[in-house]
Amino acid sequence: MLKQDHKQFRGFRTAGIRLNEELLPDVIEHSTERVLTSLYAVHQFDKAHLVMLAEEELIPREDAVAMLARLRETETEGFEKARLEAGGGNHSAEYLLIRSLTEEVGGRIHLGRSSGDLGAISQMIPVRDRLLRVMEALNDVREVVISVAAQHLETVMPGYTHGQSAQPTTLGHQLMAWAYALQRNFERELQAFDRINESPAGAAIMTGSNFGLNRHRTSELLGFSAPAENTFDAILSHDKLLEAFTTMALLNNDLARYAEDLMLWSTSEFGFLEVPDRFCGTSSIMMQKKNPYAPQYMKGLGAATVGGMMTAFLVEKGPTGMPILDRQYSTDALTSIFGDTVRDLNWMVNMLPAVEWKKERMEYLAGRYWAQATDIAGALVKETGMPWRTAHQIVGILVRLCYERGIAPRDVTVALLDEAAMLYMEEPTGLSAEALAASLDPRNFVMSRTIFGGPAPSAVQTQVDASHQVLSSDRDALKARQDLVASGAARLEEAIDNLMQS
Repeated sequence: MLKQDHKQFRGFRTAGIRLNEELLPDVIEHSTERVLTSLYAVHQFDKAHLVMLAEEELIPREDAVAMLARLRETETEGFEKARLEAGGGNHSAEYLLIRSLTEEVGGRIHLGRSSGDLGAISQMIPVRDRLLRVMEALNDVREVVISVAAQHLETVMPGYTHGQSAQPTTLGHQLMAWAYALQRNFERELQAFDRINESPAGAAIMTGSNFGLNRHRTSELLGFSAPAENTFDAILSHDKLLEAFTTMALLNNDLARYAEDLMLWSTSEFGFLEVPDRFCGTSSIMMQKKNPYAPQYMKGLGAATVGGMMTAFLVEKGPTGMPILDRQYSTDALTSIFGDTVRDLNWMVNMLPAVEWKKERMEYLAGRYWAQATDIAGALVKETGMPWRTAHQIVGILVRLCYERGIAPRDVTVALLDEAAMLYMEEPTGLSAEALAASLDPRNFVMSRTIFGGPAPSAVQTQVDASHQVLSSDRDALKARQDLVASGAARLEEAIDNLMQS
């Protein structure tokens, strides 16, 4: 007899059924160890599926109750441990239930299901849950960035383009640029969550089932917003997982850039800030070193995320319904990326408020390398009425002369400016000494830029206030999604209680 002794049940893939040979031991199929981080999602699905089958009277109610009771027993002893002992990967509940309750009872759990929707659930629920954790940590970072920016509305610093001193700005202005990028990242994560949070349960491998499954009920019990509308799409389209990768790649690319800013600004040559010691290491030979380790890990994760994303895209390349098992490699990468991203976001929450900012050094360098040059040209336009391009060329000559002669911006005189003008157009500028002095002050440069979105304190304060309002709204939106998932879990346990009591 080919039917297995239920106490030693080894799953549906045994020699003598469809295939004549046992599977090679080093060919991984339905490995519980491999899916350990997503077992909780499969456990939820197993319970929700059994509730639905009983409510729809597709299996005997007493059998459903017996199986649900056994699954609850594993929760007291540790369901992961029980499933690891049972084996079978995503099918571990069937292994466990058949061994405990015989095939006549435990063999009913897989009615209307497939490895397809089991696998999709084991991906969608963890990705959904991890997105929620990332979004919560991301909002905490946004709160910190906005708060630190508000403390530095008048902290003047140089801005850079091409790695060169460009124009004076403020630390508050630059940090608000971070805040707006993080806000967009949250929007992308929230949109990805809403698309991912559609239930593939009951879609089987592509066509669903000819049994009367109630896909809406299973979706509700699992905290999904709704069942996926097309059973083929639910299982064999994977753009949602690719979207999760792309949103994480964008977020970690931004975080990597901010980490590089912090690393650069902490160098002796820049000297803009001091990273708290608890985020730093030192050298085994160069005892003077203080190496900002945490930002370096953040930068590395940006690269690792892109690598994982490329793996995922290549895995999904090809005809629909072709190799499936290779998807595990991209799933493993995404799981690791989620965990490290939350780590990095938590680092930012704790590191940024503790950074010591060297305000005098920052303001000194804001005016040291001609970042204020555009305001000299602006003063020429405003006071003398000359065309912008003419003013631009004269100031360009002035800067060159000063570099050639070793003259710092603070030592520039009207006579030197007029010398540059004579070289360009053979006549002096007529600019007053007062206007020249004001245009050479990097603080005046910042304070005059009250334009919407600019670096003047009043303009940045407007950005801070607006961002606080958006953040509050985003926290509400996140809470609504968290409540949806939590309510599904509560409904599931209530439904099990009702079945067992009846």
